[in-house]
Parts: sequence; C-alpha cells; structure tokens
Amino acid sequence: MAKISALSTAMLAIVLAAAGPDTAKAQTALFPAASSEYSFLLGYGITHRGFGETRTEVQTVNFIGRFGYFLSDEMGSGWYRGQFEHVVELPLHLVVDPEIGVMTGANLLAKWNFTGLGNDGLIPYVFAGGGILYVDLGLPTMGSRLDFSYGAGTGVQYLVRRDMAVSAEYRYHHISNANTAQPNEPLNSSKILFGISLFR
Repeated sequence: MAKISALSTAMLAIVLAAAGPDTAKAQTALFPAASSEYSFLLGYGITHRGFGETRTEVQTVNFIGRFGYFLSDEMGSGWYRGQFEHVVELPLHLVVDPEIGVMTGANLLAKWNFTGLGNDGLIPYVFAGGGILYVDLGLPTMGSRLDFSYGAGTGVQYLVRRDMAVSAEYRYHHISNANTAQPNEPLNSSKILFGISLFR
C-alpha cells in the first residue's frame, strides 16, 4: 500500500512538472477547498454629508466578526468563475465622532468569490446584504434606536497559506429606521476594512 502511494505521488509530481510553471501557479491560486470561513475585520467609516438625506457626519471604528458558509463548489468559467458564500456578520461600530456611541446588530450577506481571477493567491470578491442594528448615538434626527441597514462592497483576499487569508475591502453602508419613526435621517457611509480569515 505504501509503495502504491509513493508511486502515485511520484507520477503526480512528473505530470505537474511536465505541465510547466503556469499550471503550478494556477493550482496555488485556487480558492481553499473548505466548507466554511471564519473572519475578523477591523476598519474605519465616515458618513457622506449631502449624500441622500444624510446631514450629520459620523465617524466609526468598526469591528466585525464574520462566518461564511460555501453553498456551492466553483461554478462558471473564465473571469466570472467563482464560488458562492452565504455570510453572517456580527458588527460592532464604535462611534468616535460627534459623540461616543455604539451600534451593534447582525447582517446576512451574499458573497461571490472570483476564483477565475485568482492570480498568485489574490482572490477578488463582491458582496451585498443587510440586517438590523441597535443604534445608541443620541441623534434626535434618527428617531429610533432600532434601525435597519444594508450595504454592498468589494474586496480582495490574499492567501498567505492554504487555510488562511488576509483581506482588504470597501463597502457602502446605509442605516435608517425605514420610516417606522420620525424623524428619519439616514446615515450613508463608506467603510474601509482589513481582515484575516481562517478556512475550515
């Protein structure tokens, strides 16, 4: 049995060597063969005054725990080849301006990883989704502490090894009470986040 295993390993090495360096590079660029992804992200956000009905500048330091579950194997071909991921996020947004405050809740996201664009371990991705937030900012223009959020963004992951990646992403983020209370000033913001992921 050990001889068969050794022979199989040797044959695989010969095939990869004959295929050339491009094939070997493609193998290292593939997304990890995993069923789940555990991530932690840290970043900064700021609202855009004048964008929509946003009038208040709010700056946040963001901590996000993220769990992703891969619902499919890789699909498609060419540049759009990829893998779909269902993501649950637990965000904690610490408000540092205009006053100290906190926003926390849960998000559900859909994420597409462009494995067909992977090059030297770089995997681009896009995502979108929303959730519920408890908002304690002391802003009378928001009208409610129970608010809703949605957002979308893009990012890139770099595989530092087969079961670990670091990431950088941008997201647009919207918060409002969906007119369940008045007044209802929305917070439209941009967030830049950096993270680390483990694949299992």
